[in-house]
Amino acid sequence: QVQLVESGGGLVQAGGSLRLSCAASGGTFSYYTMGWFRQAPGKEREFVGAIMWTGHRTYYADSVKGRFAISRDNGKNTVYLQMNSLKPEDTAVYYCAASSINSAFKSSDFGSWGQGTQVTVSS
Repeated sequence: QVQLVESGGGLVQAGGSLRLSCAASGGTFSYYTMGWFRQAPGKEREFVGAIMWTGHRTYYADSVKGRFAISRDNGKNTVYLQMNSLKPEDTAVYYCAASSINSAFKSSDFGSWGQGTQVTVSS
């Protein structure tokens, strides 16, 4: 099972940008669909987006489409979440996750999870 470690979270003003990274180890990274989820206080964990292991196709939740972008570097076993035009409602703990399902988007599709990194967007 792959191990995942997120980094890059922090405090940013509304309208700003952050890039999260997720480093993987212990598995064949290039064969996993990698997803990003987030969980705000008092809310359920929600899907943000994912990048497939075949063709590197990406797909996103409507709430972040056009503002967030996911990419991956298989040579570095790392997936990235570039977040632009951040809003206070983007404040959450962000998690990366790995799935052997090509078009995974449900939490239950992902078998490996990182510990999360806090993103706080001030107004």
